[in-house]
Amino acid sequence: MNHIRKTCSGHLPYTRRHFLFGAASSSLLSAHTDAEVSTRRNAAIRNTARTCIFVNLNGAPSQLDTFDPKDAAWNPRDADIRDYSGGLRLSRRYFPKLSTLTNDLLVLRSCSSWEAAHERGQFYMQTAHSQNPALAAEIPHIGAVIARERGATGLIPPFLSFNQSNIQGATFLGGLFMPMMPPASTGGVGTLTHNYFGTAAQSQTRFEQRFSLLKELDSALREVPANEAMAAYGAYYDRAKAMMYNSAVDSVFKFSTDDQTRYGNTSLGRALIVARNAVRAKNGATFINVTHGGWDTHVGQFDPGQSPNIYTLTNELDKAVGNLVDDLKASGDFDSTLIVLMGEFGRTPGVLNSRAGRDHYRDVMSVALLGGGIKGGRAIGASDANGARITDFGWSQQRPIYVEDITATIYSALGIDWTKSIDDTPSKRRYFYVPGTTEGTYQPVEEVFG
Repeated sequence: MNHIRKTCSGHLPYTRRHFLFGAASSSLLSAHTDAEVSTRRNAAIRNTARTCIFVNLNGAPSQLDTFDPKDAAWNPRDADIRDYSGGLRLSRRYFPKLSTLTNDLLVLRSCSSWEAAHERGQFYMQTAHSQNPALAAEIPHIGAVIARERGATGLIPPFLSFNQSNIQGATFLGGLFMPMMPPASTGGVGTLTHNYFGTAAQSQTRFEQRFSLLKELDSALREVPANEAMAAYGAYYDRAKAMMYNSAVDSVFKFSTDDQTRYGNTSLGRALIVARNAVRAKNGATFINVTHGGWDTHVGQFDPGQSPNIYTLTNELDKAVGNLVDDLKASGDFDSTLIVLMGEFGRTPGVLNSRAGRDHYRDVMSVALLGGGIKGGRAIGASDANGARITDFGWSQQRPIYVEDITATIYSALGIDWTKSIDDTPSKRRYFYVPGTTEGTYQPVEEVFG
């Protein structure tokens, strides 16, 4: 972990307020769209993807039991680990679907994390910054940065998030870029229509009349708002209203029971169906966070009686992501959609612990990528026979790949200059999209693009 110097720097209960305003408080709603931005010149940007679906494997998956398995005694007898071209290796038992999609799969096996505690690790992977208590409340989620860069001009918010309560949000970037946290169910978002007065048409007419009255009563405050937060609230009402009684929006959040079954009828599967719909609709979503929890496997990870266990976790991930890939290929959206699968750190190497599980480990972790301009069918980097240390970094920098590097890679794929910084933050301390990039400490992993 001494290869480079570290630089400084859960789904909330769904309510109508979350739908209308994200998770923003009034103090965060003023969009910081006119911030003073600095950048390093001559940063090469790939711009291979239009959208990123980020699957947050909350709890930290074991590299040895997901994307960097070994032929070793700790594996259960039915693990069925197989080798594929490009140096890939997967368990056919854990990943039956992804094992048929290895030509699209890229695994980074030489990753490390600076953190080994869940809260700090989650903050780190969501922001690419360390959790400094003096600045943590100010640092935005990478999804909010992407939303700000790509703009909030579509029918739905650019940043969507599912199944996670400890989401960082947009902070000083403003309410327009906060994550919308809708439910993921076959019925969609119930508050998109207020059909309480006779027919649907009558209800919409009634709603339009009430909204017009609201705007009339608020006209003085809208024309001369008391502050930026109030102005942003007014603008957000208009954006939220544009989503209502709109079939193009409604269809994004609804899906069939057949799709639900095909994706596994899990919270992960349902969320990825909505993510698929949002990608296909092309109506504003640019970053979609989907969290899959339960990966903190300290105890009985191979015990079928333990819930969750490696079998259930990997099979849920495999079924949902595998069908997502199939559907995006069918619609022609796979090549422009970057899919990232990662957790906050790795798990202890070698034999299982005394409780038949694995504990926290930051020196080695694996990250999987698909689509979005990524060249699949291969692995980058390698670890030793126990998964304890990196033996081959596999990329130009000849050091571990850190979260900062992965974030820079995501930004580059989405056409964003990862070297940018914002000078006029509330604390007056410069905010770096990725800390250390201006000095060349971190950078995109160009090898992923082939």
